[in-house]
Amino acid sequence: MINKTLTRLGQILEVAVEYGYLERNPARGRRRRLRVASPERTYLDRAIQIGALIEGAGRLDAEARAGDLGQRKTMVASLVFAGLRLGELLALRWEHVDLAGGRLRVGEAKTDAGVRWIDLVLALREELTAHRARMDSPVGSALVFPTASGMSQSPSNFRNRTMTRAVSQANTLLAERDEIPIPVGLTPRSLRRTFASLLYALGHDPVYVMQQMGHTDPKLALRIYAQAMRRGEEEKAALEALVQGIDWARLGTRRASAASRRKSTETNGAKKPSRSRGSSSGRGWVRTSDLSRVRRALSR
Repeated sequence: MINKTLTRLGQILEVAVEYGYLERNPARGRRRRLRVASPERTYLDRAIQIGALIEGAGRLDAEARAGDLGQRKTMVASLVFAGLRLGELLALRWEHVDLAGGRLRVGEAKTDAGVRWIDLVLALREELTAHRARMDSPVGSALVFPTASGMSQSPSNFRNRTMTRAVSQANTLLAERDEIPIPVGLTPRSLRRTFASLLYALGHDPVYVMQQMGHTDPKLALRIYAQAMRRGEEEKAALEALVQGIDWARLGTRRASAASRRKSTETNGAKKPSRSRGSSSGRGWVRTSDLSRVRRALSR
């Protein structure tokens, strides 16, 4: 707060110098500022933790009282798999979600780069399709994640009633599986970094990650990229399985990963499904079987 105050004071005094009221700006200079330790940037880069968080949010939906919209799991999945800012998530409307095309649109942002198309991975496309089927015939301008009265949710309510409780549920699940708990201080912004980590697991480069996240500064993308490249092949395979929609409750365990690999090698003549990658036009490549499943759900 002191440094921010000095910055604003320096801006005011700079104007005073321009008008000739002062000979020099006394607030200018780095030595005026206090040294601040860089905060630890939290995010999830293990499939077992991501799967547990989404499953934990799903348990909150299952335990909710009658009349609850049951959308916590889909909201958390959207933060993880689309890298949305919390404000972008709460403002998302169905007219901006192209399930058949496999993408969604962020139309309002602080910067030009923030206005973007985001390619939907298979897991999120299926989750949003199921969520839409649960809604009562939502019109195009309707919010994707409204309150019971159809209004926009409060960011603080999401943090307190969904995010914090989902993390608690996830840690309970992880403890039962003798796994490392969710890092302390996980926030919706942490899940944006998680999204970047997932994109690297799919083989995308930092330029594509910047476009999907709506960034103009490559520093964050490159920092997470450097960390992501140190992951082992087993964890990368588990993260790739995660975005393909494999049972989230089992993801990340060594037993599940090994079983998946054995099943893949024992299947004769079967081709591995292609990964969803962004095309030059911004649309994600999708499979015919995926589109058929989406259309069937939308026609219900």
